[in-house]
Amino acid sequence: MLSHSSPLLQLRGLAVSARLFVVALFMLFLAGCTALGNNNSVRNAEPQPDLSELAHEAAAQMVASNPDITRSSPMIAATFVSIDNLSQSSTFGRISSEIMASALARHGMQVREVKMRDSMFIEETVGELILSRQVQRLSAQHDARSILMGTYAQGQDYLYVSARVVRTGDAMVLGSADFKLPLDNNTRSLLEGQGGW
Repeated sequence: MLSHSSPLLQLRGLAVSARLFVVALFMLFLAGCTALGNNNSVRNAEPQPDLSELAHEAAAQMVASNPDITRSSPMIAATFVSIDNLSQSSTFGRISSEIMASALARHGMQVREVKMRDSMFIEETVGELILSRQVQRLSAQHDARSILMGTYAQGQDYLYVSARVVRTGDAMVLGSADFKLPLDNNTRSLLEGQGGW
């Protein structure tokens, strides 16, 4: 009797082993599909918006929140400055200001070009810097009714930007917008750039 049951037990053991092998193969197959799915989602992920896109969206947001903002023309644009040191800027601060001014001009804001005029102080490595004590003097010199100004702060993974259009007569904020930009190699390069105009 033992000799007959032994092959039967062996057969059952083989059947169990075969089932376990099939289950293991199925689990490996599922894991492979999940990994492939994750790779495809990374490849198909939307690219993050760049500075130009974010600045144009911010300008559109300003105008949408206050359609009368364009009545405070002409506007001059100040270089965006570091929140940690309002007397320091970078290539990022200069190009951010330029792009935002351009975007606001597309929405009907008259923008006065100040780099063409000698009456505005331009520090070689910083650009036009707007400090509160200078607003009245600069607006009078350029016959400006508003000023675009902004600040930026560097975090670990993102660069945070805050922009606003301020009426020169009473320092009233007419429009504001904030956005964050991924702190990648391109952004870091713009932050390190301290060259003049």
